[in-house]
Amino acid sequence: MSNPLTVLYRDEHLLAVHKPAGLLVHRSPIDKHETEFALQYARALNEGQHVYPVHRLDRPTSGVLVFARDSDTARTLGMALMAGEVTKTYLAMVRGWPPEHGEIDHPLREEPEDRRLKGEEQPVRDALTYYRTLATTEIPVEIEKYPSSRYAVVELNPKTGRKHQLRRHMKHINHPIIGDANHGRGRHNRYFAERFGQGRLMLAATRMAFQHPVSGKPLTISAAPEASFLEVLSLFPGFDVRDHSEK
Repeated sequence: MSNPLTVLYRDEHLLAVHKPAGLLVHRSPIDKHETEFALQYARALNEGQHVYPVHRLDRPTSGVLVFARDSDTARTLGMALMAGEVTKTYLAMVRGWPPEHGEIDHPLREEPEDRRLKGEEQPVRDALTYYRTLATTEIPVEIEKYPSSRYAVVELNPKTGRKHQLRRHMKHINHPIIGDANHGRGRHNRYFAERFGQGRLMLAATRMAFQHPVSGKPLTISAAPEASFLEVLSLFPGFDVRDHSEK
């Protein structure tokens, strides 16, 4: 079986890969039947040695995923994440045309991993996301009540790390991410699933920047979105995703 992960960066302390959409990072109580995880594939890339996931990337989200190759590095990078010293950049396609740029400062109630806990009251945490609109398009297709439908490509920079933060924040400002089954708009999701033959979440982690946990030197890890994402972005004439992912 071929390894679905693509190595983006590797040294004696870190392993960074591109995770495809649809692959869980590790075993979850929500998906007990699943047998394939990014963690096991990363371990295979690490000569069978243990790796430590240091951040979350949702199953339907593709993109940059960083593992530590030892516990000390995992601890140091984990502390940097909690301190807000790691910059994460995502690319998303959303319904409508958001403003040119803005911030979403909207607290979110925690979502437990275990569905059995959903009935219990969960704490509310501060959550902050910055966004920037990179491209817009309008297609002559009536999906809701208008004769045409508008979409945008946005760059998202979460400053906190709440579960499903970007998906919930974009829904909050009425520009849900295309393909989001839980927080999006069903008619738009179905249109794109039928048009392109796949209904993926249009959210990709394209860049992470931080100080190397051992050397202290600045490190930026980038990855262009995978082919299934780029195919949908063909709706935006003149938009070159490489201009975004390589900055």
